[in-house]
Amino acid sequence: MDEAEIVTGDRPGSFVLRMSGMDQSHVDLDDPTRIVFDYVRRLADVVDAVAPAGVPLRVVHVGGAAMTLPRYVAATRPRSAQVVLEPAASVTELVRRDLPLPRTSGIRVRDVDGRSGLAALRDGFADLVVVDAFADARVPGELVTTSCAAELLRVVGPSGVVALNLTDRAPFGWTRRAVAALRTVFPSVLLTAEPATLRAKRLGNLVVVASDGAVPLDALRRRAASSPTPYRVLDGAAVSDSFGGGTPFTDEDNEPSPPPSR
Repeated sequence: MDEAEIVTGDRPGSFVLRMSGMDQSHVDLDDPTRIVFDYVRRLADVVDAVAPAGVPLRVVHVGGAAMTLPRYVAATRPRSAQVVLEPAASVTELVRRDLPLPRTSGIRVRDVDGRSGLAALRDGFADLVVVDAFADARVPGELVTTSCAAELLRVVGPSGVVALNLTDRAPFGWTRRAVAALRTVFPSVLLTAEPATLRAKRLGNLVVVASDGAVPLDALRRRAASSPTPYRVLDGAAVSDSFGGGTPFTDEDNEPSPPPSR
């Protein structure tokens, strides 16, 4: 079990959830739209890009931690219905106690793992599913298999979008296999990353966005260009060039993402 603690953040009213000795979530209770972690900002850009501003969404979050992104959705898209799948009940209890959710947030937390929680949702339940889950600072292997991809497609239906936060380092062998698994069911895939992550061999965050319909490529490129921390948005062809050729992960053959350097 990951050891969790909440420590003070970068300014009054902000806090950091630390798990296994690593900063996992940053929350600003006074301004939930202020996103500090760069990769979470990119996930928030996906939220902003999938529908016009202010339109309520039905969102499923696989992985909750301090629920930074659910709080962002609640603040920017009031009346959104959100389900958070977070198996670490003790972490959720800590967050609810020390970083309480707004009473009208529309956020419901279920103490189940991602695969079990997804299986319990009806077909076409969500407009967006965000997979941002870690166990011992690694993305669980069962969340990037062909079977999980098929479950994600079932939950978002033909027009919904999924976004996955993956962690890897060059030459990205793990991500290639995860992308290959997604592509067994999703015809449209894009990937966002900071230039340093693509160039260097240090562990970094790769946000993969997939859909049975269209992915918000142009909208994300506009956001990437104006972001305080600019990032690259790779279209399907560029994803094939840089992250193609992998053997898809399956439920019988998978592994968690590479461990961070400590």
